[in-house]
Amino acid sequence: MHKITEVDMEKHILEENDKIAQENRELFERKGVRAFNILGAIGSGKTSLVERLKEGIEEKEVGAIAGDLTGEDDSRRFKKKGMLSVSINTGKDCHLDAHYVSHALEDEEIDLEKIDILFIENVGNLVCPVDFPLGTERDVVVISVTEGDDMVRKHPLIFSRSDLTILNKIDLAEAMGVDLDIIERDHKEVNPHGTLIKTNAKDGEGIREVADFLKIPYRD
Repeated sequence: MHKITEVDMEKHILEENDKIAQENRELFERKGVRAFNILGAIGSGKTSLVERLKEGIEEKEVGAIAGDLTGEDDSRRFKKKGMLSVSINTGKDCHLDAHYVSHALEDEEIDLEKIDILFIENVGNLVCPVDFPLGTERDVVVISVTEGDDMVRKHPLIFSRSDLTILNKIDLAEAMGVDLDIIERDHKEVNPHGTLIKTNAKDGEGIREVADFLKIPYRD
C-alpha cells in the first residue's frame, strides 16, 4: 500500500497552486488586466512603491490587493490614493497563494472590468512566497538597504526567480553602512540576466525607471 508522505502532499499543493495560478493568468488576460506580484520583507517599502507608481499613472484605473497576516492598513492606504483595493488576511500563512488571490478577485471592490493595472502586495517575507506563483505578469522583489547588504545572498532563490529587483531606501545607505555595490554584485551572481533598479520611494527617485521596465505609462 502506498503511504502518503509529506513530499506527496507538498507536490499536490504546488501542482494545485500552479493550476489556479494559470486560471488567474487567463482571467487577467481576458479582462485586459496587467497584474504584478510585489514581494519583499516587512518594511522594505512595497506599499510606498505602489503608491508612488499610482501617482504617476494617468488614464488607467489601478487596483491593489494587500496581503497581510492581519489588518487592513495597507489597503486603506491604497484606497486613499484612489485605488480599488481589498485586503487578504492570511492568519498564520506567511505568503499569498493563487487560491487566496482567486477569492480576492471575486470581491466586489476588485472589479476587473474597471481595472487596467493590478498590484498584488504579497505578505512580508522573502522565503515562503517563492514556490507559489499567483498568475501575475511579473514578479517584483523589493528590498531595503536597512535590511543589510547580505540580503540577496541570504535569500538567493527569490532573487533568481524575480523579473525585477528593487533596491529601495538608497538614501539611507551611508547611514546604515551598506555598500550598494555588494548588493548589485550578489544580485548579478544569482540572477545574471535580471534587472536591479535603485530607488528612494519616499522621494520618488527611480520610480520612473521601475515604470519603464514594467511598461506602465507614467508621468513624473
